[in-house]
Amino acid sequence: MNRKFFVLFLICVFLMTGTGCNSSEESGEKDTKIKDDRIQIAMSFDSFVIERWQRDRDVFVSTAKELGADVNVQNANGDVEKQKEQIEYFIKKGVDVIVIICIDSESLKSTVQKAKDAGIKIIAYDRPLESSNADLYITFDNEMVGTMMAHALSEQGAAGGKLIMLEGSPLDNNVAAVEKGFLDVCETEGMQVVDSIFCDGWRAEIAADYIYEHEDTVSQVNGIMCGNDNLAGQVIRALSEKRLAGDLPVVGQDADLEACQRIVEGTQAMTVYKPVEVLAKRAAECAIGMAKGIKPEGDDVSVINDGTFEIPYIGLTPIAVTKENLDEVIIGSGFHLKEDVYLNVW
Repeated sequence: MNRKFFVLFLICVFLMTGTGCNSSEESGEKDTKIKDDRIQIAMSFDSFVIERWQRDRDVFVSTAKELGADVNVQNANGDVEKQKEQIEYFIKKGVDVIVIICIDSESLKSTVQKAKDAGIKIIAYDRPLESSNADLYITFDNEMVGTMMAHALSEQGAAGGKLIMLEGSPLDNNVAAVEKGFLDVCETEGMQVVDSIFCDGWRAEIAADYIYEHEDTVSQVNGIMCGNDNLAGQVIRALSEKRLAGDLPVVGQDADLEACQRIVEGTQAMTVYKPVEVLAKRAAECAIGMAKGIKPEGDDVSVINDGTFEIPYIGLTPIAVTKENLDEVIIGSGFHLKEDVYLNVW
């Protein structure tokens, strides 16, 4: 009798365990299905060398998650082959949208086409993907950035004088747009660019080396245009060793914290503030809409030619920042804290 009860007990345990496993498997399948139903967005960044990219990433990811999407962020560390591999990986994963901060537009063209052939929407973020027929190009007006830089140097006493241009990566198509805006104002203001170089990979040490190696040229100019605030920082450090920091106006862009500190200290004349929170949030909203089959729409949406195709375009307006309006624009917007900006002058 005891043996019969023991056998019956084992059968019950087996049935209960089996039922439990089935229940767990069904639950897992449901969880996977729920997860798979969420919108999948991928981001491939050039690198995080430039300070602002981390802010772009954080705002985009938080906005997208609030709107019900998962975001996979990858960093190519300035390696275009790695960026191609990342996009190929996103294609295999079957994501809904890929947001690309490209290293080299030309090199990515065929890989971007593979993604489009797979039905994946493409957003060119901040930098254009030329002749790639992206589903959206969203950025700031980069030609206006160059215009603001040149006007700032003119107002700092460089009108009719000589300038040096220390530009960013030649692979970054925005560099050409900034250059155009800058040179147009130089022509109207009678300013002559006596020398210019590109800093491959946006490496700031290249800009600093120029200052050390071209002392005669530097001593003759009335201002220096730097492609961004990171370059400007290294240039100003080199100028300080020659006792020229603050005497020779230097301009940059991105409103990095250290650049804002230099402005209140008097060693950097101006930076261009690009409200990346607005850009990243708008891009995330568009990505969610595109994943749902909704084309970018709104008063800020227009059309631009990418070299071959007419594509949707959003170009946000940057703001020139000097010592006079820094408190209002930078601190007033919460972009940087006052105690951080004025850390070195209090």
